[in-house]
Amino acid sequence: MIPRNKVKWDMHYVYILKSVKTKKYYTGASDDLKRRIKEHNSGNSDFTSWSGPYELIWYCAFSSKEKAYKFENYLKSSSGFAFRNKRLI
Repeated sequence: MIPRNKVKWDMHYVYILKSVKTKKYYTGASDDLKRRIKEHNSGNSDFTSWSGPYELIWYCAFSSKEKAYKFENYLKSSSGFAFRNKRLI
C-alpha cells in the first residue's frame, strides 16, 4: 500500500478564460493550469496571443485526461456553449 502523502495525482484541467481586452471567452484544457495561464498571458499561445491579458473565470479538475478533453470539446459545442453561459460564467 502506498502512503497517502506519496500518491501522485495527475490532474487534468478544463478552464475558461476571459480576455480583459475583448471581453471574449476562451476554453482550453491542460495538465498544468498555472503554466498554461502564464503562456496565454505572455502571448505564447497562437489562439490567444492577440487578445490578452486573460483572467481565469472557471476551471474544473479531472483525474482522467480523456474525460477532461471530452468535456473541453463539449464546452466548445453549441449545446456546451449554452451550458457554459447558463451554468459556469
